[in-house]
Amino acid sequence: MAALCRDTGLNLVLTNLGEGTATRQQLSRYGLDRTEKAVVSAVAGADARKRVFKAAKRRLSIDIPGNGILMAVPVKSVGGGRTLTYLTDSKVPNGGVPDMKFEYELIVAILNEGYADMVMDAARSAGAAGGTVLHARGTGAGETERFFSVSLAEEKDVIYIVSTGKEKAAIMRAISSQAGPETRAGAICFSLPVSSVAGLRRLDDDE
Repeated sequence: MAALCRDTGLNLVLTNLGEGTATRQQLSRYGLDRTEKAVVSAVAGADARKRVFKAAKRRLSIDIPGNGILMAVPVKSVGGGRTLTYLTDSKVPNGGVPDMKFEYELIVAILNEGYADMVMDAARSAGAAGGTVLHARGTGAGETERFFSVSLAEEKDVIYIVSTGKEKAAIMRAISSQAGPETRAGAICFSLPVSSVAGLRRLDDDE
């Protein structure tokens, strides 16, 4: 995927390693181990985004559920003209007002390391299908600085959950009430709009 992004002409490509969030019961049922994941991120203009989606479907069969998920998250602002030139390969984006109606959203939860199952149990209770866990470290001003009960300078997990727009609020409420800042998980969450998606079975389809 990283090579595909570079072949498309994208200048900034980042890869993070993580793992899936299937429950132990789900894994044992099919005789599977916990799945390792890679999250590849890049910044692209509208034309490059279309090329990446087309190439990912052709070369990685990304549009077939089970082969991964590809999504586009709108970027609202870029810091400086040189940055914009670098990210868009000297192409000036077209103006216009973006369509702000999104069928899917990306929920991002930041939590204390080791409590991903607690957060995912809360999310699933409100209809979440699954997620991907990344490992990170807080960078607060001091080791003792805290936001509610969340230390800003300890090891963290970050969970990405894709949901329908209509289910997003319920999932975020469940995370906040069952695994929020006053719990051991200490999770805080927010959501980002998803303007395009491939490889995701429609979350409102019947099983």
